[in-house]
Amino acid sequence: MNFEHLVEVNDFADPQQDVLTREELWFGLLCRAEDARAFLPGLEACNIVERRDGELVRDLHFGHAIVRDRVSFKAMEWVCFESEANDEHAGGSLTISIEEPEAGSLFLRFRYRTTLPEGAGSEDGRYAEFVRSAYHQSDVDTVRVIRMIAASGGLQQ
Repeated sequence: MNFEHLVEVNDFADPQQDVLTREELWFGLLCRAEDARAFLPGLEACNIVERRDGELVRDLHFGHAIVRDRVSFKAMEWVCFESEANDEHAGGSLTISIEEPEAGSLFLRFRYRTTLPEGAGSEDGRYAEFVRSAYHQSDVDTVRVIRMIAASGGLQQ
C-alpha cells in the first residue's frame, strides 16, 4: 500500500495558533528520530544502535516486539524511516518532507510505502482504509507533539 498526504502546520486563518518556524518544525522531526516515544503510542523504548552523518539505526521496543529501522535525513528538508520486516512487523517506509510553498506557510508531506495490499472494495481494501485513517491521525498528532516541544522551549535560540 502506498499512501501520501499533507498536514498543514501553520494555518494563518487561525489567529489562536502559534506559528512554527521551519527550524522548530525540523527540530521536532529530529526529536522523533532521536526518541520516538512521544510520537508513537505503545513504544516503550527507542535505542539508537548506530549513528552516522545523516543516518541513525534504531531498535524500537513495543513490548516483546522489536522493530529495527534506519532513519536517514537531509537537514531542514526531509526525514525517512525505513523499517525492516520481521516476524512481528511487515516492514515499510515513511518519508516526512517539509514543504513551504510561500514564506512561513509550512506543511508536512507524509509518504508511506508498505507491503499491505490495497484491494479496493475487498476485506483488504477496508483494512487499507482503516490503516490510512490511523496513519493520518498519527501524522496530525505528530504536528501536535512538535507544537508541544516548541511551546516548551525545546529549541533554544
